[in-house]
Amino acid sequence: MVDAVSSLLQRGVSDIFPNNADSQQADDNLVYRLKTADQPLRIKLGIDPTGTDLHLGHSLPIRKLRAFQDLGHKAVLIIGDFTARVGDPTGKSEVRRQLTEAEVQHNIQTYLDQIKPILDFDTPDRLEVRYNSEWLSKIDLAKTLELLTTMTVGQMLAKEGFAERYQQGTPVYLHEFLYPLLQGYDSVAVEADVELGGTDQKFNIAIGRDLQRHFGLRPQFGLLTPILLGTDGVQKMSKSLNNYVGLAEDAVSMYSKLEKTPDALLSEYFEHLTDLPLKELPENPREQQKLLAHTLVSQYHSVAIANETQQSLAAMVTQGDMSQTDVIPEYSLAEVTFPAKLFYLLSASGLCSSSSDARRQIKGGAVKLDGTKITVVDQTYDQPDDLIGTVLQVGKKKFIRFIA
Repeated sequence: MVDAVSSLLQRGVSDIFPNNADSQQADDNLVYRLKTADQPLRIKLGIDPTGTDLHLGHSLPIRKLRAFQDLGHKAVLIIGDFTARVGDPTGKSEVRRQLTEAEVQHNIQTYLDQIKPILDFDTPDRLEVRYNSEWLSKIDLAKTLELLTTMTVGQMLAKEGFAERYQQGTPVYLHEFLYPLLQGYDSVAVEADVELGGTDQKFNIAIGRDLQRHFGLRPQFGLLTPILLGTDGVQKMSKSLNNYVGLAEDAVSMYSKLEKTPDALLSEYFEHLTDLPLKELPENPREQQKLLAHTLVSQYHSVAIANETQQSLAAMVTQGDMSQTDVIPEYSLAEVTFPAKLFYLLSASGLCSSSSDARRQIKGGAVKLDGTKITVVDQTYDQPDDLIGTVLQVGKKKFIRFIA
């Protein structure tokens, strides 16, 4: 048990607060709280359904939540259907667009579908899914005023992002000040013992501790996971930067991206995205890449699909075998206006990061259509029928198949 607790609190953890390792007080030593608790702890993770796609970077606190489940504790997953309509200002240089209720409801289902391969939804008493509209929609003006009295404007402006925007003269709206208080009140409502989040959530989680104390509850611990670097190894994983691996991506796309993980990122990805023993990994980086890709495709799809994907891609790369096109991700030409240039299709389909990148790839001889190298930068196709059913390839590991 102690070894499992040590692994839980060390692997893939950036910070725990409070964290007095020498204390024998269950309120400032999480190890001691876990060892002495006479009932499962309530481990909170809040997610705001502000979009439709989650990526591997989002999975870090969700994976940590599963680790607590596996030790017998209760995961309390807060779906921020109310706070999503406010929008978390963390890390934003301007006010976020407020979502409609219909948008939020649509996003909720996509989020739940994507995290089901990670969390244990089946074991009784191991997961509690709550929607914060349950309590936040009932807060009246008197309660709102009480929440507002727990913080000063100076304390709010100390939050990263608020201070920068204020100094730059960018508007900071009053409803944005409410967001950390509303998220913090979630911890009061569900009586959380531990709250999980990325390092960018420390301010909000700390407010949850303060509010629990204000309302006479035992303050929660904060456990922070790192912000995952994207596949470029430079900036944080983000869909807008096209350096991400989506949780809902097809097996081939997921495998292909992970099989190209830069050597410098491999140890970080294995630590944060898998449960494999780090001391038992292959020494060869190429073997590590294939193991990482196979492991994650197995988790988000299945072992059988991971095996098939690995074998099919290997055949295409080493033998140019295009008979395996059923495992290649598809790209619809329905929204493409013809005549269309190939460099545009490379960019629009995501095989290249931009049209200029697509031109470079064509010039470099890295682009093939059904195994035939394309060397004309301005190669143009007059109608969809010229491309439907063909396989477009960039390098050795990026493929798409055109469909109508």
